[in-house]
Amino acid sequence: MGLMNRGLGETVEGIGEAAEGLSEVFVPNATRAMELAAEIHQATLETAAAEFEHAGTGWFDRMINGLNRLPRPMLALGTLGLFIYAMADPQAFAARMIGLQEVPEPLWWLLGAIVSFYFGARELHYARDTPSGEGGTGTSLRRRRLRDRLGGIFGRRRRQPAPDTGAENPALSDWQRD
Repeated sequence: MGLMNRGLGETVEGIGEAAEGLSEVFVPNATRAMELAAEIHQATLETAAAEFEHAGTGWFDRMINGLNRLPRPMLALGTLGLFIYAMADPQAFAARMIGLQEVPEPLWWLLGAIVSFYFGARELHYARDTPSGEGGTGTSLRRRRLRDRLGGIFGRRRRQPAPDTGAENPALSDWQRD
């Protein structure tokens, strides 16, 4: 009986493997497709991280950062200058304001969007790079730790050998182990 079960089991298993191989010709293996997608995503994250790994701190970068800091004080001082200009030469100021009144409304919307995106992008940049209260770690460090943890999970699952017996459910075993 044992010999018959073993022989029949191997035959059925061989037929099942052949059918699986044949079916992959017509329908791609979804599990393998997900593994490849995860590998591509991991490679993309590593490429992006490597691109921004060494931020420049040379004279050019300091100069550009200085130029990026100019618009806010220039807008504030320019607004104060308009008040002074209005008091110093009211007729010239009125002529300039009549000229501004002729600017079409869509152009004002465009100017507002540009200024909003400029200051919003700067705020977002500094919000991402400033250390948080959790032990002084920044968001980029937390993101790197998460990427390393996820990379470890994907790597660990790939290195596990397939179970030898068909009686055990590997997905259930992994879930119970975790």
